[in-house]
Amino acid sequence: MTDSGQDNMADDLTQLSACDAAAAIASRAITARALAEAYLARIAQRDAAVRAWTYLDAAQVLAAADAADAAPMDGRGPLHGVPVGIKDIIYTKDMPTSFNSPHFQDYFPNIDAASVAMLRDAGAIIMGKLDTVEFAVNGRRAATKNPHDPSRTPGGSSSGSAAAVADAQVPLSLGTQTGGSVIRPASYCGAWAMKPTWNAVSHEGFKVCAASFDTLGWYGRSAADLALLADVFGIADDAASAIDTLHGLRIAFCPSPVWDRAEPATQQAIKTTIAALTAAGATVDTLTLPTAFDGLTAAHGVIMQSEMRSAFRAEYLAIGDALYPELVDIMRNTAGQTRADLLKAQNLAAQCRAAFDTLAAPYDAVLTPSTPGTAPLGPQNTGAATFNRIWTLLHMPCVNIPGLTAADGLPIGVTLTGPRFSDRKILQVAALLGPKLSPPPV
Repeated sequence: MTDSGQDNMADDLTQLSACDAAAAIASRAITARALAEAYLARIAQRDAAVRAWTYLDAAQVLAAADAADAAPMDGRGPLHGVPVGIKDIIYTKDMPTSFNSPHFQDYFPNIDAASVAMLRDAGAIIMGKLDTVEFAVNGRRAATKNPHDPSRTPGGSSSGSAAAVADAQVPLSLGTQTGGSVIRPASYCGAWAMKPTWNAVSHEGFKVCAASFDTLGWYGRSAADLALLADVFGIADDAASAIDTLHGLRIAFCPSPVWDRAEPATQQAIKTTIAALTAAGATVDTLTLPTAFDGLTAAHGVIMQSEMRSAFRAEYLAIGDALYPELVDIMRNTAGQTRADLLKAQNLAAQCRAAFDTLAAPYDAVLTPSTPGTAPLGPQNTGAATFNRIWTLLHMPCVNIPGLTAADGLPIGVTLTGPRFSDRKILQVAALLGPKLSPPPV
């Protein structure tokens, strides 16, 4: 085979969805090593431009792939031989976890996070670690560039996780969200992503920021890929749904209390999505939230910063003012937040969670923006979590659906959400809506 033919084969394998790759390995149409080699070649070709990875050992990856190929067919898991990238705040027993912090560059926890352990149990190849904003909060930015335009941000904090999947450097990746750190990068980079219901997947083994918001999420090449990881992580609704058409579904468009911050690109994305739903036979209503919800963005800030003072106390005692300035201000509570402020914010959040479950119950899904607009110029501006914080605080499942392109040529996503623990139903609706928003293959 010519070098050109080998390159074409590698390109073909990196275009497989995780589901298709898993099926091809299971049927022995391809080997885990061939798939790993294809992704390593893609990374070698694109890493200088995208810079998604903080740790990648090709020999380690190939050894794991060879072990996967040598394993007996009986007992293989659903991800057998499929590479997965891991956000670099999530512990991996055989790789460093640096949090993109200058204070933890040699940190090696020697254990797997619960999520990584479940991936290994399912047969996944842990490809490497993906860049993040420092501590997945603020401070030092990821070196990662937006794969569609290197002058633009990939978003934060799961910068490398979104960019690597969007750029076909890995079929699946893990991220985390405390404000908008899974959904926002997905919209900016044009990737499928899921933030499940809070605490539906174990938090054990990744750097805590705000424990009542922190949520493990993931990226894939399709809705089916997201569902594949949902299976691995044991995500289930009480009542199984069998939605196979958009026709007859009831969808609510929820502008949320911050709709006035939607830029023209987001406004058009919502209009286009509503038109696609309507054309497919769905009914779309507007869901205006009660005025109490107007206070949720501020409540998110109060709760997050209060919990950060607990989560980062050990680091602050050890490192002090050498932490980045914004974190130092939070640790010193320069905003003057009181416990009374925290109780008020927590009570509002609890009330609105129950209220939204009731408001959303009559609908099959709720449509809302993923981001204010397309990716802003980077690297310091990682974009705003304006349209994400409310859903993170409310603990609702969210799926970013890619496929739309704004006037500036950049991708822009939309979000489907719904009541807590309606994750699988939301995924089913997203799987049907996705093809309506994506251009036909060339």
